[in-house]
Amino acid sequence: MKLNQYDEIKQGEKGAWVSICAYLALSAIKLVAGYWFVSGALVADGYNNLTDIVASVAVLVGLRISQKPPDKDHPYGHFRAETIAALIASFIMATVGLQVLISAVKSLFAADHHVPNLISAWIALFAAVCMGGVYLYNRRLALRIKNQALMAAAKDNLSDALVSIGAAIGIIGAQFGLPWLDPVAAIAVGIIICKTAWEIFYSSTHALTDGFDENELSSLRTTIAKTKGVKSIKDIKARVHGSHVLVDVIVQVDPELTLIESHRISDEIEHRMSRKHNIMSIHVHVEPHVLMENAEINSSEKL
Repeated sequence: MKLNQYDEIKQGEKGAWVSICAYLALSAIKLVAGYWFVSGALVADGYNNLTDIVASVAVLVGLRISQKPPDKDHPYGHFRAETIAALIASFIMATVGLQVLISAVKSLFAADHHVPNLISAWIALFAAVCMGGVYLYNRRLALRIKNQALMAAAKDNLSDALVSIGAAIGIIGAQFGLPWLDPVAAIAVGIIICKTAWEIFYSSTHALTDGFDENELSSLRTTIAKTKGVKSIKDIKARVHGSHVLVDVIVQVDPELTLIESHRISDEIEHRMSRKHNIMSIHVHVEPHVLMENAEINSSEKL
């Protein structure tokens, strides 16, 4: 049974809750262990997870708002709240990433370096495995329901797994007389956080400014062009609306067709776009198809 757009968003909430619970547990473990075993990389990773809690809550709030039905001020619904939530999450991640970088650089140039306990490396690797599992769960769910905010959360989960692996490498390296590897790992953590924040920020702002992928638009055009009765496509536009896509298309059909037959072609276009591309809403405008030769003759006659 296919879920409607609001049921899909409710499914997305499960992923947000999984992330929040995982971050709560792992941030507590990392911060306690990081301070106890004197590991700057693990402490940085723990603070990273604390901000991830805030980011995941922002995603959850965005998903809740997007479930509100259309009203007078929002005739298309509130689905873009998902994109705004992802944008807020990127700001939070960037702020923490910069803080981690500053702290790590100060630690790197400090007079003395502490060698962290090897146990902290095992804790970091355990956290990496946990976040890898959360990433796979959220990514699979985001792809199934095509949810932009949840996909942003999944990318954050993956970066956290990589961050924990980097922290473990730094801690293990410090055991072999390279104590500077721990703050270097913390710097790598900060860079990964900032990079992920930029990717989410770019994707969100691109969608909010009605940007749309050219390859995906070409795929939509191909599907419409193959619809029986469509002679040509005069114009097609698409924009992202939350986790859904809105399409406006002008198709040209045989001018001898009746209104009912033309309407049937419009219905078939809507059906094909919904089935193949999961398009939430498509506005089809039908015009008579006029050959270029006839158009030129009519134009010359008018002159």
